[in-house]
Amino acid sequence: MSNEFRTQGFEKLEVWQLARQVRLEIYKMTVQFPTEEKFGLTNQIRRSVNSISDNIAEGTGRSTNSDKAYFINISYASCLEVINQLITAYDLEYINEDTYTEFRIKMDRLCNMLNAFYKFQINHNQDLKGKFKND
Repeated sequence: MSNEFRTQGFEKLEVWQLARQVRLEIYKMTVQFPTEEKFGLTNQIRRSVNSISDNIAEGTGRSTNSDKAYFINISYASCLEVINQLITAYDLEYINEDTYTEFRIKMDRLCNMLNAFYKFQINHNQDLKGKFKND
């Protein structure tokens, strides 16, 4: 990548970097899915995995912590969707047990990171700052 542009804040986040890595790996994995799944499971899992990094990026652009938390929560829900879709791919034998396990470990880690990031946003909510006498 060129250094002619400013790196955005979300790009520095470990959680976004992992989401980006997983997205790339999901795209590569789904190329091997049957062609009849192109508009089914392949499309759905790709949309879900994109939603994770998209919502992290969008959330970091919001001005309040509660808005940021809202988008991180959407990312978390999308992470759970991907796990469910991986289970489906495994059940349909589109991926083997080793591939499933490898992705499951990464998705569990990503979900945990998103959950921690969400809790951080909620616990550091600045939306109410200045609204009380003791601030």
